[in-house]
Amino acid sequence: MTMPKVLILQHVSCEKPGRILDNLDDLGMGSETLNIASEANPDVPKSEKIAGLVVMGGPMGAQDYKEYPGLKTEAKLVRKAVKAGKPVLGICLGHQIIATALGGKLQSGKCSEIGFAPIKRVVKNDWFPMWTSEMNVLNWHNDVVSVPDGGQLLASSKYTENQAFCYKSALGLQFHLEVTPTLLDEWLSEPSMVKGMKKSQIAKIREDFKHYDVELQPLAEQVFSAFAVRCAASARAMGEQS
Repeated sequence: MTMPKVLILQHVSCEKPGRILDNLDDLGMGSETLNIASEANPDVPKSEKIAGLVVMGGPMGAQDYKEYPGLKTEAKLVRKAVKAGKPVLGICLGHQIIATALGGKLQSGKCSEIGFAPIKRVVKNDWFPMWTSEMNVLNWHNDVVSVPDGGQLLASSKYTENQAFCYKSALGLQFHLEVTPTLLDEWLSEPSMVKGMKKSQIAKIREDFKHYDVELQPLAEQVFSAFAVRCAASARAMGEQS
């Protein structure tokens, strides 16, 4: 019997799962990566056939359904996966897709946030176990989203109230904990990612990453390995039921 896989929804080629995929691979969890954003009727695995769901970042808005009709399908997958208790993880745009799919409100942020800035822990939680009250994380977003009713706010920042939240089996992170040094280099070499940025800004992001990644990498390992463990448990449960 084929083991259930984790479905990874990617929106642009450079916004890859990075450390998320590393941790899934470490547990031997298979995955399938799809980009369905522009498809009106995408062919996707049924939610009952997947062990977990990852929704990555991207430059579009979470509810830009006219230009990216596949985002509606993504929202439906999120709702079905959460209803079934499957592990769901969203990064940046993915965080916003999860929140809006569950009733959160999307709006433009007070300013465009690109680069490192501090987030503050709201509560301690197994899903996102910040061991210090404040950490500097990599932001790369314009829109912000509220926590859906029934969800729990986990971390906030000066300009973005909802930096991290959980809702039943789902975790959303507005910032980019998944980025590796190699992936950051790819981002900073991609014209669409650095459009309008000065060379000094790009250099600052590179320097800050080297400084802050020392404490972010262990947190990423803890968060994403826990997600991988939940996906593995989901896969086992599905195997027992078949």
